[in-house]
Amino acid sequence: MSTIYKDYLLQSEPNKFSLDGLKAGEMIVNMGPQHPSTHGVLRLEVVTDGEIIRNVAPHIGYLHRCFEKHAEHMAYNQTIPYVDRMDYLAAMNSEHVWCMGVEKLLGITDQIPKRVEYIRVLVAELNRIASHFVAIGTYGIDIGAFTPFLWLLRDREHIQRLLEWVSGARMLYNYIWVGGLYYDLPVGFEKRCREFIDYLGPKLDELDTILIENTIFIDRTANVGVLPLDVAINYGCSGPMLRGSGLKYDLRRVDGYSVYPELDFEVPVGQGLAGTTGDCWDRNYVRALECRESVKIIRQCLDQLEGDYKRTPDFDPQAACPKKLRTTGSQELYFRGETPRGELGFFYRTTDRSDVPFRCHGRSPCFSNLSVLHEISQGCMVADLIAIVGSVDIVLGELDR
Repeated sequence: MSTIYKDYLLQSEPNKFSLDGLKAGEMIVNMGPQHPSTHGVLRLEVVTDGEIIRNVAPHIGYLHRCFEKHAEHMAYNQTIPYVDRMDYLAAMNSEHVWCMGVEKLLGITDQIPKRVEYIRVLVAELNRIASHFVAIGTYGIDIGAFTPFLWLLRDREHIQRLLEWVSGARMLYNYIWVGGLYYDLPVGFEKRCREFIDYLGPKLDELDTILIENTIFIDRTANVGVLPLDVAINYGCSGPMLRGSGLKYDLRRVDGYSVYPELDFEVPVGQGLAGTTGDCWDRNYVRALECRESVKIIRQCLDQLEGDYKRTPDFDPQAACPKKLRTTGSQELYFRGETPRGELGFFYRTTDRSDVPFRCHGRSPCFSNLSVLHEISQGCMVADLIAIVGSVDIVLGELDR
């Protein structure tokens, strides 16, 4: 390569791999940040030897949300809309974790009414299904299956309408507030939600037939991108990435927050049914099984919301919301919860009597899950890299928080 082209390369985006370090037949290929299968503005710097991947380095930072600086200049309750915009596909789950962390800081966790807790879990699990539908549907497109994407987006639209009915917004909700909720469930919501989950059961069976058990899909994902359990643990992977490798570790069970300890549901794990435990197929299969478990959780929440904790005329979902959020003394707290992508955590450092955190840090599950990419991609083919990235299920808004 001539000197002038080397100069042009050095003036462009920074590279991890050097041209001088390439072996005969190897070349550096950039995939993204505009490539549709990178699921956002992610740039992959790939060293290839023909069709074989020798190494890959993900480059992030093209979509910076400035979440942490926003959080350090605003009151805790004013930050919720910014939390929504991190993982914009699972905003209910993210704001649920944020609000529980702030409530623990304020010492009001025990003051949250049970009806509020069940509504929070209900909307969070609806959002979990909607998020997994996007993950599975777009993964089908990556592999070459278009029909499952259309079917899943059709059913996700029902969830979007339900959540819009509750909060007034389709994706960025600001519904779960510190100490309570923006508003109670609309009259008739429980009945409509129960009709939806009754409708959804057969649709999940159809999903298994058309995609999960599809021979072409299995050939493209089984034994590809195998993530050994010890590697997953050492890299801090969580969520379906970790459970796909065989470890039954779900923070809804491990930490037992909110009303999850009172609910009956299983924690699906990868078992290598189509290939090797921890491969792309297992990670996708875990997400499909989690949709079924979320349906079970939603049904139990509806039973409680129509039974022991049914609506009453005097119920106020904002009764426990502090009029002024004041922390007592200087504190440091890390709180975590299970989102569709894994362990979302928030670190708070407070100063005495302030409603604005001195320091706030978000722990993105996407960041840790993506960091293992080079470990599970070496030796694969370029087409397999598309399957591997899709199986990680990243959201760049949270990764570049």
